[in-house]
Amino acid sequence: MNIYTKTGDKGQTSIIGGRVDKDDLRVQAYGTIDELNAFIGLAMTKLTSEPFRDIYNELEKIQHELFDCGGDLAVVYEKQKNPFKTTEEMVQFLEQRIDEYVKEAPPLERFILPGGTEAASTIHIARTIARRAERMIVSLQKVEKIHEPVLKYMNRLSDYLFALARVINNRSGKKDIEYERSAIVFRSKKQ
Repeated sequence: MNIYTKTGDKGQTSIIGGRVDKDDLRVQAYGTIDELNAFIGLAMTKLTSEPFRDIYNELEKIQHELFDCGGDLAVVYEKQKNPFKTTEEMVQFLEQRIDEYVKEAPPLERFILPGGTEAASTIHIARTIARRAERMIVSLQKVEKIHEPVLKYMNRLSDYLFALARVINNRSGKKDIEYERSAIVFRSKKQ
């Protein structure tokens, strides 16, 4: 099997329902999701010990879901014949995990510097890539119809990755470093 087709040698690629330039917003959006998926894979190589088994399994699930998101973006909406794969249930799962991770990590009032352990730092990079993918999807939806749960998923995923990086640091005994000039930006629900 050849993995190269030479069909993109003139700067175009196939999507489900047509061909577009390789710098098309749609290609940039799902390409950025692919980049995000690769960084999550890198982080997973640093999360193989027992205290992180649950996180490793969640991230593997998320990697599959990122393929779903990318696939849903690679379809011309009007030409979609099969059901889209990204669901509201996937978004709800991320919300549930965020809520649990916020409880597990120390209380947060100020912005923190991205960093800590190598795994948490890699997750912070993934978070910023998720935000970039989200921005590209917003730009794409201004010119093309998209499957809306993909945008919701990417929005929640970046929040999940932030909460996850904090939990990884906490489980590793590494304290988050607060941004020293940050005002209080997060308040507990009790206040």
